[in-house]
Amino acid sequence: MSMHSRLGETQDFSFFTGYLDTLALVERLHRLLLDVIKDEFERVGVLEINAVQGLLLFNIGDNEVTAGELKSRGYYQGSNVSYNLKKLVDAGYMHHQKCEMDRRSVRVRLTEKGRHISGIVAKLFERHAEGLKARGVLEPGGLEEITSSLRRMERYWGDQIRYIY
Repeated sequence: MSMHSRLGETQDFSFFTGYLDTLALVERLHRLLLDVIKDEFERVGVLEINAVQGLLLFNIGDNEVTAGELKSRGYYQGSNVSYNLKKLVDAGYMHHQKCEMDRRSVRVRLTEKGRHISGIVAKLFERHAEGLKARGVLEPGGLEEITSSLRRMERYWGDQIRYIY
């Protein structure tokens, strides 16, 4: 008996396949977002950093954060946050300083150079938001519905991590 036929016996198979389609789409959208940022960086001549690092700079913005806060706030999804932070500090996109309370922890904030990159990404996202709205790809209500559904999935997955074991 195949895995799919066993699943069909225990749950609505069409819901399961829809869930798998959604997972694949979320993955593709994230990769595509990074490609869009990479293309924008190439267009404006930003060659020193990659799309992941640019998105990290955008997400930090005017905040001063620790590496742990980057993950807990959802600003950064990668497992190699320390590597990217070090690269951005070394390249002059971020300042870093040890925390007074916990000397093992380092706080980071953007330099002027980092704020410039953050601004490039912000303008890109503004253009996209305007384009999506102008072309009728998404309307505010539809966007709210998508966001609400994805937040519920996020909470469900978070609960699975915290409570399943």
